[in-house]
Amino acid sequence: MPQVVRSRVRALHGPPPVAPVPRRFRSLADREAVAVLHRAARVLLEALPELTDRLVEALREQEPAYRSAIEADAAEIWQEVHHSLRHNVASLIQPREFRDAAHRTSRRIGEIRAEQGLPLDAVLHAFRMGGAMVWQDLVDETTRRHPDDIRLLVHVAADVWNFVDEHCGVVADAYRQAERRLAWRRENRQRLMTAALLDGTAQIAELPDAAAMLGLPEHGRYAVLAVATARRAPHGTAHPPMTLPAGVDALWHPGPDAEFAIVPLAREEEAAAELAAPGPDPAGTADPQETDGAGQPAGAVDGDAELAALAAGLSVTPGARIGISSVVEGLAAVGDARRLAETALRACPAGGGVVLLDEQLPAALVVSSPGLGAALAARVLGPLDRLDPADRDVLIETLTAWLDSDGSAQRAGARLYCHRNTVLNRLRRFEQLTGRCLTRPRDAVEISLALAARRLLPG
Repeated sequence: MPQVVRSRVRALHGPPPVAPVPRRFRSLADREAVAVLHRAARVLLEALPELTDRLVEALREQEPAYRSAIEADAAEIWQEVHHSLRHNVASLIQPREFRDAAHRTSRRIGEIRAEQGLPLDAVLHAFRMGGAMVWQDLVDETTRRHPDDIRLLVHVAADVWNFVDEHCGVVADAYRQAERRLAWRRENRQRLMTAALLDGTAQIAELPDAAAMLGLPEHGRYAVLAVATARRAPHGTAHPPMTLPAGVDALWHPGPDAEFAIVPLAREEEAAAELAAPGPDPAGTADPQETDGAGQPAGAVDGDAELAALAAGLSVTPGARIGISSVVEGLAAVGDARRLAETALRACPAGGGVVLLDEQLPAALVVSSPGLGAALAARVLGPLDRLDPADRDVLIETLTAWLDSDGSAQRAGARLYCHRNTVLNRLRRFEQLTGRCLTRPRDAVEISLALAARRLLPG
């Protein structure tokens, strides 16, 4: 904190002067003004409790944020104001002796108010109110006892207000530093809690606090998305390579190999309403007790349809791979959803795409046990490896197209731009080489899983 009355030194601009600038000494009027200031400030120190009472009352009346704090703990606010006034008024008299103590007091006030959540504008307003009240008391005291000296007090008015502004700067700096520390701690706690939910290590007793901290319903419905790209930017420097549909929120968390998004889903009744037919039955013939093919009420929420709508609404950058878990109930099950999302991600093609776990369960089985999947692929498709690679790839491509076409040679031929008989000839050759029969259900299942293993597993 500079001295209340600073010596006036004429600053020279431009190139450094050849000769040093002579020091300007304080005029007699300046010295007299400082003496008047010191005399009035000593009187204020003697009446400090009364000044503190008036300032606290003014804060109660004029600053709503402080009104709540005063009502909560009037004694604590009174002591804070009294402590600040004592050090600051004393600094007007002995700036060198009280400068550091006054700064520490102002910094502490800024930190405490930031921790309590009082707006910074309210804290600065309180300091300026205190400065205005001190200045007015200095003027009133001088006018009452030494009216002729009031003209001298004007000489130090700018210094007094610079002093107030300096302390406002100290308070604002301390407030913002404390605010940044609090924000970092809050964000760190949120990251740790989110990581615990995804890892499945969060304690049951912690879930209510986690729900409040993260703004998530404790007993809501959730899905987890696992998102990966070929090249990941450093943590915190890029957004995930996808955009969620409008109105869908997510809590993101980085992992070592993928980004995870915890997506809160609508409650069952809300989801059912959203997925229902868009218009009412004009004939009024719908039976409210009608059930679907699975025996569920017709209006019941369909988790598959809900997740399919979520997947369809994603905006994905080229090459991004996204795995979507099944729907789980409650924050306690988010860890399970994360593991399911990772499984779905492993079932995602290397070139990118979106995989709903519930729609790719056979592939998920393969990637969940890569050793068994590789063994199955070697057993079923191993004989093809004796062929020329181009010939082998044609057979596998044809077999895949035929399975994707639900066993229709006609549709598989259309996909491959060849005649259906060509497809049938290639399938018969596959059966001869592998000893498998495509019309035998067990063989068809093994072939399908083997193809999935060959497509998804490395090597």
